[in-house]
This record gives sequence, structure tokens and C-alpha cells, in this order.
Amino acid sequence: MRADVVVVGLGAFGSAALWRLASRGVNVVGIERQGIGHPFGSSHGTTRLFRVACMEHPGLTPIARKSLELWTQLGEGTGEVYVRQTGSLNVGGPKSRPVRGARQAAAEAGAPTTDLTHDELVERFPQYDLAAEDVAVWDPGAGICYAEPTVRAHVAEAQRLGATVFPHTMVTAIDLGRDEVTVRTPTISITADQVVVATGAWLSKLVPALPLSPRRTPLFWFQPRDPASEAFRLSNFPSFIWEFADGRGLWGHGSDEDFLVKVGLDGAERERGVDPDELDRYIHPREDIAELSTAIGHAFPDLDPEPVKLMPCMVTDSPDGQFLVGRYDERLVIAGGDSGHGFKHCAGVGELLAQITTKETPYTDVSFVDPLRF
Repeated sequence: MRADVVVVGLGAFGSAALWRLASRGVNVVGIERQGIGHPFGSSHGTTRLFRVACMEHPGLTPIARKSLELWTQLGEGTGEVYVRQTGSLNVGGPKSRPVRGARQAAAEAGAPTTDLTHDELVERFPQYDLAAEDVAVWDPGAGICYAEPTVRAHVAEAQRLGATVFPHTMVTAIDLGRDEVTVRTPTISITADQVVVATGAWLSKLVPALPLSPRRTPLFWFQPRDPASEAFRLSNFPSFIWEFADGRGLWGHGSDEDFLVKVGLDGAERERGVDPDELDRYIHPREDIAELSTAIGHAFPDLDPEPVKLMPCMVTDSPDGQFLVGRYDERLVIAGGDSGHGFKHCAGVGELLAQITTKETPYTDVSFVDPLRF
């Protein structure tokens, strides 16, 4: 089979790249080892946080805005909502990473935010058992986005625009030649001008020189102690990132009719360098739950600290916590190293991948995510 571009991996980044390439009329083929929107990688778990003032790097704000723009356009065509802008809190001491990082990103990108004093935070969000020094930055453009429906929508729109998709198909080799690239699977080989590889935790298996480290990251959902309580509804308990004085912290958001309260632990020691093909998918109550439940018991006294649902996921870390998005070889473009904050940016990253692949000028500076920086 012959194509202009092959996209390998149709999770968050790859599905978006497929869509944005197809929107340009590129003859593009997408290959996914599992089903579309599957629960075995990094792009599942119902929801993800969406933020505009991104503490990880000010350069991410334009990418988040591009994602919002593209998802809004896509939703107008499908009748679906892919982002809910309920606002978000960055909580911690004045010098904590969430507070300091959000302020810096907002200032450099011109994103509107509001500083909340300790007393204002206590008054507006009584669910929190705050430390005396805790303050917050309110990001009104933030909220949540929907994982599996978004990936499926990316792929469906790409197919509508002419893309060919092979789900349940494992790539066994990528042969880079001087004039073309061949992507091999057990059932078909595809020759193309270029390949985009966006396989999440499997990226370093297909591009072995990359300094990436996958880790097992369970996802958890909770309920209020009082089932009738409205305190932890999404409208009253919007998305948040909270750093404690010891460097650990919590992130999450409230519930609605379609999902429960979601809370995760930041800063916990997790096994790194896991083999994604051998990921431990069992749940271990002591190792997986105990530390998070203790933290929730202190932080949110009215939330039942015992999870009612949990499932494993994966995060793939890069050495500096930033993505690897860009050209790696004359015929190879890569995207990965989400480092736990990738999904909110995936439509914008997909647009960048399409621009890089077609040699357009990127809509924003991408030097800080250049994979050749390592």
C-alpha cells in the first residue's frame, strides 16, 4: 500500500495528527495496535484536566488554546462537547509550583487569571482543609476534557475526510530509507514519504534512542461521605492541582451525572522504566491506595477516602518533563513523553505534527519540545 504519511499509534497525539493531516487533504493512513479509544495505554480514564495557564511551561498555553479552538470547531460539527470550561484552581504556598507556574504562564501568555488569598479560598471552597500558607490562582479558561470520546472523534473525523485506519494492527518494524519509509505489520506493509510515530509508552520501543521512561499510574474515583451532598459536584468542586508543603500533592475534579469525583496523587514514588507490554494491571490495596487515601482523608474530610473505582494507566516521562514533538529524522516525526500533562494539548499537538510533517510554519514556538534537544 502507498500513502503520503503513516501515523503509528492513534491515542491522544496520534489520533489528532491523523485528523489534522486528513483535514489538509493528505493521503494518510493510521495504524493502532488496539481498538480506537482503548483502555490499555495513556489516553483513557473518562476525563483529563484542561488548563490554559500551564505551570509546566509558558509555551504550552498557545497549544492549549489551539486545542480548545480545534475541539470547539469539531464539536460544532459533531454536536459533542470535548472541553468543559468550569475553571480550575492552582493551590499551594505562594512559592509552590502550581501557584508560581500558573502566574508565570499567565503573565507570559496573556491568559486571564485571578489570585485568591487564603481567606478567599476558604470562603469559596470550604471542601479544602488548607494549610495556613495556602493560596490559589484561579484559571477561568480551564476545566476538564473527555478522553475516549475525543480520541474516537479525532479518528472518525479523519476517516470522514479520507484517512484510512487499521485498528487492532501491530507495527513490527519501521524501515527508514533515503527516499521513503516502510511501515510493516503482520498483514500489510505501507510505503510512504513520512511516518509520524506517537505510540505513547511504546514510543521508545519503535525509536529506541529516545530517553523516555514509562511508569504505571493508577486512576481513582471517589464519592462524598454524604451521598446527598452537593459539595463535590463539578460545579462546586472544579478541577484543581494542589501542592503540599512537602512537595507531594493532589489533582482532580468533581463529579456529575456521567462520572465520579476523580483524585490522583502527585509526587508519590512510582516504578519507572516499566515495560508497557508487561504492565501490572492488578490493583494492590496497600501500595496503590493507602497513600492516596491518607492524603485525601487530610485534605478533603468530607470525601470518602476509599475509592469506589480504579484502573491502571501509564505516564511516559521525559528527562525535563516536556513533550518530544517534532522531526527526528528526514522521514520520521515523533510525539511522546507526555510526562503526565499531555492530553489537554493533544489537538494542538496534532496540528503541530501536521504542520511539521507538511513543512508548514508552526503556529507557535516548538523549540522547547524539540526531540533533538536531548
